[in-house]
Amino acid sequence: MNGLSRRRKIGWLVVLLACSGLYSALHLRVNAIKSEVRLAERQIVALEEERLLLETEFLTRASQKQLDDWNEIEFGYQAPRPGQYLENERQLAAYGAGRGVDAPAPIRVARSEVPEVDTDFEPMVSPLTGRPVDPAIFGSGRATLTADAGGSIGPARIPLSAVIEGAE
Repeated sequence: MNGLSRRRKIGWLVVLLACSGLYSALHLRVNAIKSEVRLAERQIVALEEERLLLETEFLTRASQKQLDDWNEIEFGYQAPRPGQYLENERQLAAYGAGRGVDAPAPIRVARSEVPEVDTDFEPMVSPLTGRPVDPAIFGSGRATLTADAGGSIGPARIPLSAVIEGAE
């Protein structure tokens, strides 16, 4: 019985190895087919993208043809010729003309002159040293508010080239 039992075990081992080999072969074949399917899907996506690109190109060219037809029939537009380009601003200004006889009067805006306003400020303190800044650096000792060309009062005019003592 011992020999028969041993043969059975060897038989089962052979069957198990055969099944394992067939399973491995089947598994490799399934993976190969999956790989081919993925490759085919990628090719399909690439072809769809190319089709969309070509369709867009076709529609663009078709609309260009339609626009060209409209230009010829309705609008009479033409592409610029080399002689139509200007060399500089003076040539552009030469195309300007004075106001015609029937032209409306230009729109005028009311504006009043604003006198200079002198305002006393607190003494300026250097952020570096914490000491007051010498007013002689700024000329008159005061910062003045001046009106700009538009009539509005701007910020105080302070020279930026001033040297602060003790900051070095």
